[in-house]
Amino acid sequence: MTIKDPSTEIAAKGYAHAEKLVSTAWLAAHLDEPSLRVLESDEDVLLYDMGHIPGAQKIDWHADLNDPVERDYVSSACFQELLRARGIDETTPVILYGDKGNWWAAYALWVFELFGFTNARLLDGGRAKWEAEGRPMVTDVPRPAPSAYKAPPRNDARIRAFMSDVRAHQQAKGALIDVRSLPEYTGERTHMPDYPQEGTLRGGHIPGARSVPWGRAANADGSFKSAAELRAIYEGEAGLAPAQDVVTYCRIGERSSHTWFVLTYLLGYPKVKNYDGSWTEWGNAVQSPIKTGSEP
Repeated sequence: MTIKDPSTEIAAKGYAHAEKLVSTAWLAAHLDEPSLRVLESDEDVLLYDMGHIPGAQKIDWHADLNDPVERDYVSSACFQELLRARGIDETTPVILYGDKGNWWAAYALWVFELFGFTNARLLDGGRAKWEAEGRPMVTDVPRPAPSAYKAPPRNDARIRAFMSDVRAHQQAKGALIDVRSLPEYTGERTHMPDYPQEGTLRGGHIPGARSVPWGRAANADGSFKSAAELRAIYEGEAGLAPAQDVVTYCRIGERSSHTWFVLTYLLGYPKVKNYDGSWTEWGNAVQSPIKTGSEP
């Protein structure tokens, strides 16, 4: 099955890679396609059980994508079993969606791409937009026939930044985008508003990083802003240029996956990496340079 959403809703936004998004209308019209797989990945892992898009299967960002012991992602063998159990192989078109404006859906897509799986795209607006439009929700859990998918070795080099990479990038005055809320960036808070403090010892931001909260890329309904609006934010305000090497970060890598998706696929930047260690690592590391206040 070839995924191409011809709707003016997506095409009119002028994205570099519009094929990485589908509209709620497109998905509603294609739910009966037998080769399509829809995956829901939420911050609130109980939401799926309360109701989900017909045919959707669950991806638990913590249990399915993260190693149970190390702070790292699952092995190739585990990722292989994950996709096999959901009836997915490298030819299977996958649509990801979730709560929180697709934070965890974008995170899952990014992890999929660490394993070279590029046949996934996001549902524009995610769970919130689907529900707001009154589209069907069910509690039935599909049981597809297992696939014979063979996962390649995970490749972290292309789109993932480690702390040593970020240190070198920061020292070279490379482009850094901090996607957290402004109070987190300034150091006023060490966590998101309305969330508990989760282990960071110091507040502030990486020196040189510019503050562009992830939510500025989204409309009120959770869908992405147009390419022109996004360029005004990331290029006009934050000073980015498509040819630059860019590193995004947040607290643990989920919000910055959203911005990684925006820069990589909606604006077409070829050299963007997500620093998933993010502030929980940087803010706790001995002798990590930290800046407070509203200036980069």
